[in-house]
Amino acid sequence: MTPPTDTQERRIAYGAAFTEGLAQMMDADSNVFVAGEDVGRAGGVFGSFRGLNERFGDMRVVDTPISEQAIVGLGTGAAVSGLRPVVDVMFMDFMLVAMDQIVNQAAKLKYMFGGKATLPMTITTSAGAGLSAAAQHSQSLEAMLCHIPGLKVVMPSNPHDAKGLLISCIRDDNPTVFVKHKRLLGLKGEVPEGLYEIPLGAAEVVRPGDDITVVTYGRMVHEATSAANALASEGIECDVIDLRTLQPLDMDTVVQSAQRTSRVAVVHEAVRFGGLGGEIASQIAEEAFDYLDAPIERIGAPFSPVPFSPVLEKEWVPNAEMIGERIRALAAA
Repeated sequence: MTPPTDTQERRIAYGAAFTEGLAQMMDADSNVFVAGEDVGRAGGVFGSFRGLNERFGDMRVVDTPISEQAIVGLGTGAAVSGLRPVVDVMFMDFMLVAMDQIVNQAAKLKYMFGGKATLPMTITTSAGAGLSAAAQHSQSLEAMLCHIPGLKVVMPSNPHDAKGLLISCIRDDNPTVFVKHKRLLGLKGEVPEGLYEIPLGAAEVVRPGDDITVVTYGRMVHEATSAANALASEGIECDVIDLRTLQPLDMDTVVQSAQRTSRVAVVHEAVRFGGLGGEIASQIAEEAFDYLDAPIERIGAPFSPVPFSPVLEKEWVPNAEMIGERIRALAAA
């Protein structure tokens, strides 16, 4: 890991940390370029690419037609040819349009060429509910991507990790998917000015505790931490783990915590059925079954499309209060 180059605290927004990391990588490596819908002069639908076109020009910040399959195909071809493309799929929901390119081309090429091909492509996208963007613009589909051998998937929860993980993704010689949560783009946090990496596949304990292990990622890190802080007043101390990278999973950190606390809850915003929580719970059961004092609790969204109505959407997404109730029951089990 490349250490931060400065020690002075500096607070910037999650979205700004993403843009800064990308700009610095483009400065450092002329093979890095950006392509996607409205990433050029418009700066992206959420401003994630703002200022890059003016700084690097149309040849390195490329507006594309509205064709996700073409965008990912462009990136795949460019990466195999020796460039380091960062291609943007505006909403995670739209990645389904490009799944053939992602799954059957990008994820498979290294294998199909006997390891002789490298494919240093980063696919960036935005996921998550909370903006009343309705069922086709609010999904969390990371479990689908994590199921595909050949892909690496990250979902940072804070500005510091957003920049560090993006740099690691761009430098990696494999196809990576960088998932931003739309509700976190304005979140501010400490971010070093220089280039630094956060290694892919390394989780972080964001709140230590000895009673219950809480495994989560993305925006749910903040909801789970809020729940854990409230439960601490009741004498329930939670060990909150931010996975940061979803593929590969840092199960060593998770299992070690589970062995110590003997109770585990897995929290994600995605629909509970078939979500990543099921895989995590299964691996914990395989590796730490004898240490568990209660069944593993899985917390996720109901099995329905994301509602458009703000009132219904608020009830649909797991929140600190609901997470706290489920953990409280787990502690008593």
